Amino acid sequence: MARKGKLPVPLPKGVEVNITETNISVKGPKGTLNQKIVPGIQVTTENDQLLVSLIDEKSDLEHFQGLYRTLILNMVLGTTQGFEKRLEMIGVGYRASVQGNLLDLLIGFSHPTKLPIPQGLDVKVEKNTLIIISGFDKHLVGQFAATIRSKKPPEPYQGKGIRYVGEYVRKKAGKSAAAKK
Repeated sequence: MARKGKLPVPLPKGVEVNITETNISVKGPKGTLNQKIVPGIQVTTENDQLLVSLIDEKSDLEHFQGLYRTLILNMVLGTTQGFEKRLEMIGVGYRASVQGNLLDLLIGFSHPTKLPIPQGLDVKVEKNTLIIISGFDKHLVGQFAATIRSKKPPEPYQGKGIRYVGEYVRKKAGKSAAAKK
């Protein structure tokens, strides 16, 4: 049985929810998000709370109950508070800048790397090496942060690259440690 899926999702004031059989739409101060729902999952509203339940308790869809409850919770949190990811660039000469709708990364390649910023995201650069991505769609924020990180992931010998703030990169010993046998 799904434990997380049975918990209600609280609805703050200023959030409107529109539920159909196959879709749920959440509208808040920061924007509107839509999510398709698998047949067999039912979303209902009670006392400023959303409840996710199964139509048929004996079906094999109980693992979807917790998934959809979390997706709906992220939609509510995103439209009210928003989400944020922070990336730091470590390396000599590494820097970033926002130029209109493009994120320009100088990360040691012979050419600048320019990434188009998806619509609905706000990207800021502080101190030329700290990239802050914010938006109301958690999936979009996380995906764009992962795309930026994939351009130059941290390498294990010197730690250079793009990493999430607070991410621990385990460093390896170089060749000199292997030659001391």
